[in-house]
Amino acid sequence: MMKQLTRITFNSEVIGGKPCIRGMRVTVGTVVGLMAVGRTIPEILKAYPYLEEADMYEALSYAAWQSEEIEVPLWLEL
Repeated sequence: MMKQLTRITFNSEVIGGKPCIRGMRVTVGTVVGLMAVGRTIPEILKAYPYLEEADMYEALSYAAWQSEEIEVPLWLEL
């Protein structure tokens, strides 16, 4: 079970409802993607000065949790 998210938000009117950092137009995918290509937390925070270190860790936590989820397609039979 994942801990309560306090920094990851979902709003259908912000970036199409993708998980974002504190309601801003910075997605979890952006943060995790930057880390995946080798950017450090200090580099990311310099590029996005309105983010906080805790945002980075919660984005990673959310991404790890999401990768373990199983998506089951729902099919309607007529």
